[in-house]
Amino acid sequence: MRTLLSAGALASVAALGLALATAPATQAAENEFRPQLERLMAEQVTPWLSDDTVVAAVKAQNTEHADLDAAAIESLDQQWRREAEAGGGPLIERVMATPLSAYLGEKKAAMEGLVSEMFVMDNRGLNVGQSDVTSDYWQGDEDKWQKTFQAGPDALFVDAVEFDDSSEAFLSQVSRTLVDPETGEPIGAITVGVNVENLF
Repeated sequence: MRTLLSAGALASVAALGLALATAPATQAAENEFRPQLERLMAEQVTPWLSDDTVVAAVKAQNTEHADLDAAAIESLDQQWRREAEAGGGPLIERVMATPLSAYLGEKKAAMEGLVSEMFVMDNRGLNVGQSDVTSDYWQGDEDKWQKTFQAGPDALFVDAVEFDDSSEAFLSQVSRTLVDPETGEPIGAITVGVNVENLF
């Protein structure tokens, strides 16, 4: 059973959000909910990351994108951004229609408001599947990919708590490396956006 944070804990979240808004960027990597976020990933996310729905989709896209150069990646990312601003388009529709995106949507729904989004990235930092449309398609220039996939098979990155205007909630993104269960080699990464106000 999930319980909402106490009034004191919510005040702490609000204070943390205020502190982060005025803190230097170098202080943004840690947050006081790290133990709960790590437990969430270990207990409710990691067990299904070796599912063939996830692994097969990532490996297939790694093969498909093996020859993409930086210009091609930038072009895809720009196309995605334009489509996101326009409310949709062929690239977004293709990704959102995949079995992996449907699977992530089901996993998000099962967490009943605890998770705001989930998305999986390939070995180039490009989205493979997602529960919700992200603002960009390429994550390779961000910590969520650089501090997981590039850091090795056991890497876990807990980002700062930030206030999300669209959902009007305090969120933290938690990311970890995805591995091939047969070889133990990194193949991609996953990011889970967590509403810290609804943590256990």
